[in-house]
Amino acid sequence: MLKADQIWALGTMSGTSLDGVDAALLLTDGHSILGFGETAYRPYCEAERATISAAFGKWPGAPGVEAAAEVVESAHAELLSRIEGGDLIGFHGQTLAHDPSQGRTHQAGDGRVLAEVLGVPVVWDFRSSDMQMGGQGAPLAPFYHFACAQWIKAEAPLVFLNLGGVGNVTWVDPTRAAPDEEGALLAFDTGPANAPINDLVALRLGKEFDCDGALAGKGDVDEAMVQAFLEHGYFHRMPPKSLDRNDFANVLEMVSDHSDADATATLTAMAAASVAKGMEHCPQPPERVLVTGGGRHNPVMMAMLRVLLDCPVMPVEEVGLNGDMLEAQAFAYLAVRVLRGMSTSAPATTGVAAAIGGGRVSRPGVFALDK
Repeated sequence: MLKADQIWALGTMSGTSLDGVDAALLLTDGHSILGFGETAYRPYCEAERATISAAFGKWPGAPGVEAAAEVVESAHAELLSRIEGGDLIGFHGQTLAHDPSQGRTHQAGDGRVLAEVLGVPVVWDFRSSDMQMGGQGAPLAPFYHFACAQWIKAEAPLVFLNLGGVGNVTWVDPTRAAPDEEGALLAFDTGPANAPINDLVALRLGKEFDCDGALAGKGDVDEAMVQAFLEHGYFHRMPPKSLDRNDFANVLEMVSDHSDADATATLTAMAAASVAKGMEHCPQPPERVLVTGGGRHNPVMMAMLRVLLDCPVMPVEEVGLNGDMLEAQAFAYLAVRVLRGMSTSAPATTGVAAAIGGGRVSRPGVFALDK
């Protein structure tokens, strides 16, 4: 039974870099972080990755989408069944397509299936309500970043930078009382991060990613190409704003004539440059940048960021947080907020008209939407 004041919630995340599924337990009342619990990870195998990848950019009903959803559901069910103690599950699903200009988004995976299989209430479909109210539907982790800033007892504005398939930043003023208070947050996608790098090394070398930035470290950056990349119209738009994984697919064509090392170095520099460009929108200069997501393991990308940014840049582990599980924890946190009718996004995080709570709640034994 769910406790009245605090809940052990189990959050999940399967990002656009398609490495696998993260899961993390978080104890929260929907306001504060009260405790961290068990974490787990399940990688996708090559066949699963191929099935999901083949559905990228597709909408419900298109060929291959149902197969991708089955992979997502089975992988999540397998991983979550190993973890005990979760009274509630926050299931993000796998984003296949995201088109905020048309007010639509598509995350593969049905929370009702997981509720039946696991016997626990599941909160899912976090983005639709925001988009129906004119929001971008992304990013959604900023409210949790606010809670993290409170947990580390930050006293000055700081930035959380997530380097997943796409990069996104959350500027946080920790002196504010709540994440939906005006001036508390500003969040948006910065540009492509790991996705084009992963796609390039997979296409050319059959590898999943540029491990430790080894390939980029051997290459030379095409600075003219990076400047041409920054001329893209997205970088001239004011936030909040968000991206689909494939919005910058053309960058692979831009480096098609470069060697493997030079192409990888240039794509890495593009990711860092887009972050630096995005930081120009911060209401106040941040005291520090805390990096989460897979990109923080790339020493070449981290070194580029430290050159470009006018403040300390460090992995979130340096303040006691888990950068591999931060997004999974975020959806545990958001699940509790949804269950309690609290907001999960605000005008400064997604561009939604007013602070709004998203998500559907499905309970076991009732294969219907309960909320």
